[in-house]
Amino acid sequence: MGGVRGAFDAHLAAGYFHAYSVVGLVAVVGVLFVAVAFAAGHLLRPVAPTREKMLTYECGVDPVGEGWAQTQIRYYVYSFLYVIFAVDAIYLFPWATVFAAPGFGGTTLVEMFVFIGFLAVGLLYAWKKGVLEWT
Repeated sequence: MGGVRGAFDAHLAAGYFHAYSVVGLVAVVGVLFVAVAFAAGHLLRPVAPTREKMLTYECGVDPVGEGWAQTQIRYYVYSFLYVIFAVDAIYLFPWATVFAAPGFGGTTLVEMFVFIGFLAVGLLYAWKKGVLEWT
């Protein structure tokens, strides 16, 4: 009886390692494909460096002056607020599915009002600080 069990375990282990060998083979082929593509690009591209090609390119505007420029912080604040509310909007979809399930209506409704309340307080704080004014 032990021989049958041992043969079964060996067969199971062989299938297990076969699955991983397929994953490893695909990974190796992927790495080789990328390496060959980079090598071919390096060998086939023309090399003709000029002064203009070595300049920094920024949206079609010729670089003038120093490379250091100041950016207003309000752009980052707007993007941060957008990310916060976009992520919060994602949480509304699972809530809607749970809210529709029987037995979860009242509890999930209260939880969502608390969640939206926190969002409203954060938005009110940003509005009072003048963050939402574009001047």
